[in-house]
Amino acid sequence: MTPQSKLPTHARRTRSAPDNSTPPQALPQFEHVSRYWDNEHKCFAARLLPGEYYVTTAHEMCATVLGSCVSACIRDTRIGVGGMNHFMLPLDASQGTSAWGAAASAATRYGNVAMERLINDILKLGGRRENLELKLVGGGRVLAAMSTDIGARNIEFVRQYVRDEGFNVVGEDLGDIYPRKVVYFPDTGKIRVKKFAAAKD
Repeated sequence: MTPQSKLPTHARRTRSAPDNSTPPQALPQFEHVSRYWDNEHKCFAARLLPGEYYVTTAHEMCATVLGSCVSACIRDTRIGVGGMNHFMLPLDASQGTSAWGAAASAATRYGNVAMERLINDILKLGGRRENLELKLVGGGRVLAAMSTDIGARNIEFVRQYVRDEGFNVVGEDLGDIYPRKVVYFPDTGKIRVKKFAAAKD
């Protein structure tokens, strides 16, 4: 049995070659995520906002822009299913009572929730923990004048999380002072990171 044939039926449907007229069918829980045709990479892309995450079974990419936030790019190397998150703060200690309005997801803006949701969705699609490959990006100190280095807190959290869970981290681009644009292809594991000029205080 090939790896593709082990995917759920709705996942196998999206493996056909894409064109620029109709995006691959998103999994039901991600239909709200904005997607667009990327002319440079000749595929559809899911544009993640802070507090969002996305998992795909198709040949499409995930894209986001990071300042102090962190993204984990995670895939199952055997079946090529994976995705990306974009979290803003390390831990949700509010028991659901913190108020951020509608600017971001009430839960996945926090690293502990964003990591669990992304990993669990990949496992539900047939992934296995021992086959997961992780790449970590972001956590820049983009505003030096801020008294709290949120980026450093996010980095500390995500490094501790992957150590505690025993995950295979094959690459990281964390810290420094630069905002970053990240594009990630879950089916192949390819990632591209572009650093922008540091913000002036």
